[in-house]
Amino acid sequence: MIQTLPVPFRLRPPRPEDTAGAYAVCLKTGDFGRDGEPFYRDDPEALGRVFVGPYLAYEPELARILEDEEGVCGYVLAARDSRSFYARYEVEWRPELCRRFPAPTGDPAGWNRIQQIHHVYHHPDYFCPEPYDQYPSHVHIDLLPRAQGRGLGRAMMAEVLGLLRQVGSPGAHLGVSLPNVSAQGFYRKLGFQSLIQVGEGADGCLYLGYRLSGSVGSAGSPAQPGLSISP
Repeated sequence: MIQTLPVPFRLRPPRPEDTAGAYAVCLKTGDFGRDGEPFYRDDPEALGRVFVGPYLAYEPELARILEDEEGVCGYVLAARDSRSFYARYEVEWRPELCRRFPAPTGDPAGWNRIQQIHHVYHHPDYFCPEPYDQYPSHVHIDLLPRAQGRGLGRAMMAEVLGLLRQVGSPGAHLGVSLPNVSAQGFYRKLGFQSLIQVGEGADGCLYLGYRLSGSVGSAGSPAQPGLSISP
């Protein structure tokens, strides 16, 4: 159910060789939606190891890569059952991260961005907003600036929500950092509703949810009943 996009953009399933390009997109959007490269020059894959790699490895069927003539310029990722995804991440993915990257020490107030994300490797946050049975899946999307403002994000979200609907998910959630106000507005326009806010300021996160069953969503086609199964 690949969405038709304006030339030269193309949305397709991921391939093994996409990992580096997807990690680069994660880096270039890693400062609350802005370019994070200045903060991660000593470890440019730090963010991608958490926010991209496990999804491409564990649920590639729910992932889509956006590309143009310059290469990978975006992605949308999802997990059907968030708790099952996190359980697998905990057992299979996180131990290697912790082995390769020691936990930072000293005063956290003095940590740089790399140390902060390495801390996340050792102390992950598996929070899932309630009601979990209505929003068990979660999604994650990033686009480079050259792909923004063209309606591509909306098409990509329609694609991934459609994929989740096909595999029987009743709904999906996502988390947006509080400083990323533009992203919050984008998701609300798609029909996402606020579920809960956790924390304050730059460290805070707003969780929003989208029902895939029992309602009609603006991000895609009318929701269809499916199997109940889903940061």
